[in-house]
Amino acid sequence: MSNIVQYIVVRSDLRNTLNWPLGAVIAQCCHATAAVMSLHVEDEETQAYLKDLDNMHKVVLEAKDEAALVKLSEKLKENEIKHKLWIEQPENTPTCLAIKPYVKEAVHKYVKNLKLLK
Repeated sequence: MSNIVQYIVVRSDLRNTLNWPLGAVIAQCCHATAAVMSLHVEDEETQAYLKDLDNMHKVVLEAKDEAALVKLSEKLKENEIKHKLWIEQPENTPTCLAIKPYVKEAVHKYVKNLKLLK
């Protein structure tokens, strides 16, 4: 499993501009991650990832705003990269995106220009 990774991309403007509490931002990441894992629980890479819980590799990145997050989601859809764009309700606001676990080389090119979440 050493080369299987899960990328999570969250909007940095939630904290920096919109002043969301840290816990609320973390909750968005948790929602998106739980949803994508549930949607793809039968996937071979997801199963391999979950077999070694103590060694899961996640990378949390930031998108600057809603437009950047939605653009990434569209790019992933075009390239058939399985992911979940979390849309917080009742606000109907895209907040976070979680990609199902993949071999790093299969997905890194889609997120390599994003920075680690600070």
